[in-house]
Amino acid sequence: MSAVDDLFAQLKARGEKAFIPFITAGDPSLETTSRVLQSLVSQGAHMCEVGIPYSDPIADGPVIQASYTRVLEDGIRLEQILQMLRETTPSLKAPVLTMVSHAIVYRRGMGEYVEAAKEAGVAGLIVPDLPVEESDELQAICRSADMSLIQLITPNTPPARTEQIIAATSGFIYYVSVVGITGERQSLPNELVKNVESLRAKTSLPICIGFGISTPEHIRMLAPVADGIIVGSAIVKRLSKASRSDSQDDSKALEEVDAYAKTLTSALASC
Repeated sequence: MSAVDDLFAQLKARGEKAFIPFITAGDPSLETTSRVLQSLVSQGAHMCEVGIPYSDPIADGPVIQASYTRVLEDGIRLEQILQMLRETTPSLKAPVLTMVSHAIVYRRGMGEYVEAAKEAGVAGLIVPDLPVEESDELQAICRSADMSLIQLITPNTPPARTEQIIAATSGFIYYVSVVGITGERQSLPNELVKNVESLRAKTSLPICIGFGISTPEHIRMLAPVADGIIVGSAIVKRLSKASRSDSQDDSKALEEVDAYAKTLTSALASC
């Protein structure tokens, strides 16, 4: 059982849902990323998703794309991110996932990437640009390392392909709430709850919903049908206000992220 499986088993036994924040590794600095991970967990995050910056992200909106560009321009690369995670994850009481492009995994070598991520304390991978039809090898590598390989299902995924993705997924299903890219939205589709209910009838895997979620109202809408809620762009936007030149001068941005996360975890706990 992976750390992700264990977490969801514990949450189910307690009747709780997972709050899963996303942050970009290295934005505004790796030191700040480490501090934010620890702070988010202290505010009630059950699992954290760390984006590995890539020059051509497939589904990320302008906020996350801009954060990736800033990190790459600062010269921060994969090995430095893994080193930060090695130093940070032992103190976290929550699993960490990496959202990573298949190009990065492939270039490093799939086995080598999984081994290095595992050694850095990573519990699972989300590889959004890896087609399920081409995922067999990475599935096997992750399975042998007891690491979850989370795959995405969207509102327009055909039924037959949905079944294929379910069979290829471990940890949880990442359900994309909207057709399009990441980013804060004022409202979510009316059919979203019905779509997730339909998906739940097809799988016993936990279902976590992401893309566009940013308010306590969104969480209260989705918590009854979700096993977890993923929030990314709204957090990344707040962190973008932190200083890139002095990691000690980012207290206001960190306080804003803490306060924001608290509103979301409180909403989730009340559902």
